[in-house]
Amino acid sequence: MNTSGLKPSGLAADPTALNALRYGASKGGDDKAALKEAAKQFESLFMRELIKSMREATQKSGLMDGEGSDLGTDLLDQQFAVQLSGLPGGLSEAIERQLGRQMSATKSPEPIADTSTVDRASAGPRQAGFVDQHSEAAATVARESGIPASFMIGQAGHETGWGRSEIRHADGSPSHNLFGIKATDSWKGKVAEITTTEYVNGEPRKVTAKFRAYDSYADSFRDYARLIGNSPRYDGVMDQLHSVQGFASGLQKAGYATDPQYAAKLSRAINTTLSLQRAQG
Repeated sequence: MNTSGLKPSGLAADPTALNALRYGASKGGDDKAALKEAAKQFESLFMRELIKSMREATQKSGLMDGEGSDLGTDLLDQQFAVQLSGLPGGLSEAIERQLGRQMSATKSPEPIADTSTVDRASAGPRQAGFVDQHSEAAATVARESGIPASFMIGQAGHETGWGRSEIRHADGSPSHNLFGIKATDSWKGKVAEITTTEYVNGEPRKVTAKFRAYDSYADSFRDYARLIGNSPRYDGVMDQLHSVQGFASGLQKAGYATDPQYAAKLSRAINTTLSLQRAQG
């Protein structure tokens, strides 16, 4: 993570900088540098409040009274807080240690394949080719969204029958829709209309539906990540990025698909992807 933009002479109260530090550290950046800078920022905030309290508890000298004195005093307090922060043996070192412990406790481990649910009978050249074909696009979107590439590839594999049953336009050209995302009234892009299977009260029925269409598979991965990452409907799913079963169950509970066995099927597809990725690696 690049923290060079956060100068020691900067203002202490910078919530944007603090959020950027937290986000960068969680994305696997330079954790040590990010922690040190975050600790200094927090210490600056603490010192600013301390100085403010001390100033309010004593009688004003009158040197900065007059128009704009409150603003001048506040700016001066911020600069004092910055100068007093980050000193050897100071409060920032204790804050840095505490932040380090919290980050270590909350970091999500790499998802591990549950081999008991891997569909070995179908894991063959087609699946391996599908995983290889989409690995680069999925990895790019994973870095942007935080959703593991294996989760996205596995779901794309399940939705398309590992490429056998991709959604196509009437002329046979690909829609590049890997996730079966439908085109609702809010969708202003291209559309592919096909006959698909929906489950009504647990019973499969053939229906005609409109689906989103894209210019590339990369666009499909990116749109899927936006849907899962930005919709409150899938907040519970984004909390399960460390767990194959939790992620799949979260999607089913959120109503991503009508198939009552969707979570179990998706878990198998993701675990198959994880196993193939490790074999390819």
